[in-house]
Formats: sequence, C-alpha cells, structure tokens
Amino acid sequence: MVDAAVSPPSLRALLARRDLRLRLVVDEAALPAGSVDRPVRWVHSSDLSDPTPFLSDGLVLLTTGTQFATDDDYTAYVGRLAARGVRALGFGTEVVRDGIPAGLTAACLAAGMPLFEVPYRTPFIAVARAGAEALAADAYARRSWSLAAQRAVSLAALRPDGLSATLSELSKQLDCWVGLFDAAGALRVEHPAGGLDTATREGVGAEVTMVLRRGTRAAASLRVADTSVTLQTLGRGGHLRGALAVAADDLDHEARNVVTAVVAMAALALEQQDGLGRAIGTFRAGLVQTLLTDDPSLARRAGRDLFGPLPAAPVLVGLTPAAATRSTALNEWLELRAHERRGELFFGRGDDGLVLIVPTGARELLDEIADRFETVIGCSTPTGYDGFSGALAQARTARERTAEPGVADFADTARAGLIASLGSEAARAVADGALAPLRRYDVEQGSALVETLDAWLAHDCSHEATAQALGIHRHTVRARIAQAERVIERDLSSFAARAELWAALRLAG
Repeated sequence: MVDAAVSPPSLRALLARRDLRLRLVVDEAALPAGSVDRPVRWVHSSDLSDPTPFLSDGLVLLTTGTQFATDDDYTAYVGRLAARGVRALGFGTEVVRDGIPAGLTAACLAAGMPLFEVPYRTPFIAVARAGAEALAADAYARRSWSLAAQRAVSLAALRPDGLSATLSELSKQLDCWVGLFDAAGALRVEHPAGGLDTATREGVGAEVTMVLRRGTRAAASLRVADTSVTLQTLGRGGHLRGALAVAADDLDHEARNVVTAVVAMAALALEQQDGLGRAIGTFRAGLVQTLLTDDPSLARRAGRDLFGPLPAAPVLVGLTPAAATRSTALNEWLELRAHERRGELFFGRGDDGLVLIVPTGARELLDEIADRFETVIGCSTPTGYDGFSGALAQARTARERTAEPGVADFADTARAGLIASLGSEAARAVADGALAPLRRYDVEQGSALVETLDAWLAHDCSHEATAQALGIHRHTVRARIAQAERVIERDLSSFAARAELWAALRLAG
C-alpha cells in the first residue's frame, strides 16, 4: 500500500525524466524481463577500464568511453560490470566519441544489460542528482507509509476482535498472507483465509513447531516450496506464546518496523489472555474436584455456559503426568480442541496431572494428544460419572505402569494381574529380604529350597505333583518343605503364609 504517486528508483524512472533527455539504446524487448524496472541503489560515473573494485551492486554506471581508446574489449568490460551487479550502463556522447560504439551496444545486448545515451548537454551530475532525489523520495514515501501502517494496525487493535483485526490490517498493508500460530504450533488466525495452499501452510506449521519447541525467542527467514516466510516468536524465552508468520519476499526496513509493531501488540494481547486463561484453568480444576464426588450435577450446571455439556457417558478418563499442567502449549491446544469438539472433550487440572474426559467413541482424542505432545496418558475403562473417582484412580494406575509416550489402558494393566501392579522397587526389596535366608541356606548347603518351594506352590502344594515336576521323591519334597519352614521360621500350612511366600517369589522374579 505504498503511495503510487511516488515512483521507486529505477532506470525507467530516470528515463521518464524529460529534463534529462536520456534515451534507451538497446531495445527493451530484447532485454530480460524487468531489466529496466529493477531497483537502483545509486548512480555513479567512472571511466576506468575496470571500476568494479570501487562499485557496489545495484548501481547505474555512467561513462564517457575514455577507457575504450586503449581497450576496446567491450565484451570483457560489460561482463565485469554484469558480474558486479551493475543495473545499467549510461554512455555520455559527444564528449570523447560522437556516438556509442557499436561493439559496446552489441556487448550490452548479449549480456542483457540496459544501455542508454546521456547527451552532451546533460551533465552526469544531473543524472546522479535525479537518482538521489528518487531515492530520497522513495525513502520518504516508505517512512510515511510505515507510520501510516503502524497507525492503522494500532487502531485495529482497539476493535473488539483486536488481535484478529490487527493481523488482518497487517495483511492488507503488506499485501501478503499473515498467520498466527499458538504455543502448540497450531494455526489460530490467518489472513486472508486460505491464502496459502495446504502443503505450504503445513510446511510453515512444521517449521513453527520446531522453533517453538526450542523454547527460545527467535526470528527466522525461510523458504517453503516457492514462498518466502518470515517467522517471529511471541512471548518471552521459556514461555513462548506462539509465532507470527508473514509470507512476503524481501521485507525492507520500514516493512519490518510495521511487523515489529504488530509482534509487540500480539505478544501483549496474548499475555493479557494469559491472565484470563489462568482464571479459566482454576475454574476447570474446580469442576474436576466436584466430579470426584461422583455426582456430576454441579459440574454440569456450572460449566455448561462456558464449556458446553460434559461428554456423554459412558466416558473414558485420562490422566497426564503432573508436568503437563505447566505446559502452555498443551493447555492452549486443549482449549482450542475442546472448543472445536464441544461436548466431546473436557479437561481440567487435577492433583497430579491434567484430567481428560472423552466419550468412549472418541478415544482417538487421547491418542492424538499423546502423539502430538509425546507424553504418556493413563486411560480408565468406560465409566459413568457416578464412578468418576474410581476411573481416575484407574487412569493414575495405568499411567504409573509405563514411561513410554502413548495411551496406557487400565484394562491392559488389570490383565497383567495384581502382583504386576505391586511391582515397585520397595515391594521387590521386601520380597528379596523375605527370600534371603532361603537363598543363603541354598548357597551354604548346596540345597534347592527356593526351587522346591516355587514348584510346590505352583502345583497347589501337592507333594506328589511337585516330585514329578522336579524328578525327585515325594518324601524329599516333604523334607525340603519342612527345612524351609525352619529356615524362615514360618508355618507354611496356612493359606496366608503360602500366599505371602508366593507373592515374594513372583516379585523377586
């Protein structure tokens, strides 16, 4: 949205100045497309045979051709200029030569470099001054545009939908696609909608996710497919709130100033939303506490207007690790997902993790969360809300039984048996202590009391079956059992003593 009345500095703008009386010698149609319209950074004059050590790219070079009196290798001369990035060559006629050498014209045509005549009555300084004036006018126009654009986005920020309106205004001012990604890397707002094709949008999203996972403030320029994108994270290091993506080529200083202003406003808006988010999070945690009474009536009434209905029973109750409660990315993603799938997902902070509730038919939501955030989620068996507290206990048990990311089902834990659920380090230590006297006796006496007891319990304490399994006499089995009772000082005729010994053998492996 730059002022169209101001022509950017280019060879075409110089040729349009009637007072300079410049004339393009090489036919524009024979030049590469856009050659006459490329930006010009300065106008300089030199009659050196090789002025390139003293030039920068983007210049228009003026010469009288004095150097060609001793060196008429026009091809090499033009080649050096083209390699240095000279935009065009102006030849001053009637100073040293009456006209432009045909060899120079041919060399410029072959190199695709615009060549124009500067007549004798037009001093080089006038052409240079015209270039400087065009540069100054363009710089002023860009500064004026930047100030106007910053004012426009500031006014947009005052609207009720301030953040979205600000990004929409930025898109209009830069005439490009603008996207806002949340802390989880999900695209929250884009202007214009559908401005990027699906593959490019997903590619930008993947890059944003990588930047956000590093957790440090960053600005980056990248190329996705054929689109140049500028990324800027939002929020402070260690607490990033998202990222702004701008799909535009070569943003100049003034355009970057506008983007910087929008980044500051977006970060402020997100920080303001953070306070509201904490309040909502506290409210959600309160609803989880009411559900633990196994009476959902209060939670249904209190949360209906803000969150919609609770997921319909029977439901699955999930539980994340405690660290997930501090994940801004996860909490923001869940808020967005819960809004999109209203009535199918409810979540809130529990005592030791985020509590997730989904209908039994929407279990894929738990898988999606576990995969996206590489975390473990314990999952209960289907339950009604009158069994919510028990289901949460199931989810906690399933979560504690695995450290691998993914959904851990309590049903699988239950199938593994009660002893497997008790297999903590403390339980194994107690089991090892209970068996230590028997193992020590076996080592010292060369006996097999532990092996015999294990087989005896496995065969329902039958001396006959144990003897057959071990290939020994039943009286030997009887004697070993009696010896074991003396070693551990326990009477193994009771069910309780046998059950405790069997559990010790199972836990100790």
